[in-house]
Amino acid sequence: MDKSEKSQIDPVFRRRIQELIADKGGGHNADLVEDIMVNALKLLSDVGDRGDTRIIGTAVRELRHAFRLFAPYNDRRKVTIFGSARTLPTRQEYLEAVDFARKIAAEGYMVITGAGPGIMQAGHEGAGLEMSFGANIQLPWEQAANPIIDKDKKLISFKYFFTRKLTFIRHSDAIVLFPGGFGTMDEGYEALTLMQTGKGRIVPLVLLDRPGGTYWKTWDKNNREHLLRAQLISPDDLRLYQIAESAGHAVRIITRFYRNYHSSRMVNDLLVLRLKHAPSESALSALNDDFEDIILGEKFRAIDATPEEREDNDQVDLPRVAFGFDRRQYGRLRQLIDVVNGF
Repeated sequence: MDKSEKSQIDPVFRRRIQELIADKGGGHNADLVEDIMVNALKLLSDVGDRGDTRIIGTAVRELRHAFRLFAPYNDRRKVTIFGSARTLPTRQEYLEAVDFARKIAAEGYMVITGAGPGIMQAGHEGAGLEMSFGANIQLPWEQAANPIIDKDKKLISFKYFFTRKLTFIRHSDAIVLFPGGFGTMDEGYEALTLMQTGKGRIVPLVLLDRPGGTYWKTWDKNNREHLLRAQLISPDDLRLYQIAESAGHAVRIITRFYRNYHSSRMVNDLLVLRLKHAPSESALSALNDDFEDIILGEKFRAIDATPEEREDNDQVDLPRVAFGFDRRQYGRLRQLIDVVNGF
């Protein structure tokens, strides 16, 4: 809720909501909860359709439950695995998914899948129950949770695809796609769209096939021959994903992405990169030369944690680099992260 909306709310009405929160005992982010309550009450006059109101209520309930489920594990890196529910355990793609999940779990990453059969079950099989999350979707004919994750406390079932997708993206530090159908394509392209537009964090998006397979090579060829050639995407957009040759290669792509880079955050007009190791002055100078095309405003410089980050206690102890990012060239930003990891 912006300042103009807040100014229009009756102070007596707002005070009654604040008293209700206090009667509940207070808790986390009381000011944001207050805004949610104000907007919920506005539904009484703004939304007449019962079905529309039901969608809002269900979405809030699903997201609240999902965020509560993941909260104890917020300090753990996680990889989401997408792929076909129809892939049989005898297929090489299934075995490759098991191998990848086993290897990435050995690196300390937890695995999130859609909790169904096929590639999703392979992910849980490889990672093991303790390292697995399941985000199931309620469908009339499929899919029940696979026997590995079924009944586990880290399983959640969603009614809506959009709340399920938000949960995947919100909690993923990397995404790995195996061959799949419409759902896999949808999830992959949505992740790419969010990164391309700056609506999602830049994370490794890795495409993994069976050894010698051509599924993703054909998909990549289509992107280059139809989307890129027609100038529907930019050449740098192709940097937002990588095709891995093996499960081990996919693991290396992900772990190298976080070798020095930790995370990033926009603070006003600055993009703040949080790192494990501070760069030298010569490294900063090289960044200003090599990535001049994406700088809008301030050049690369080392900074302390911003007041906004301190207010949120957001990785305040890590070294930082900040610059004025043009907020357009996210493929180049992906390339920048690779360079930072080489410091």
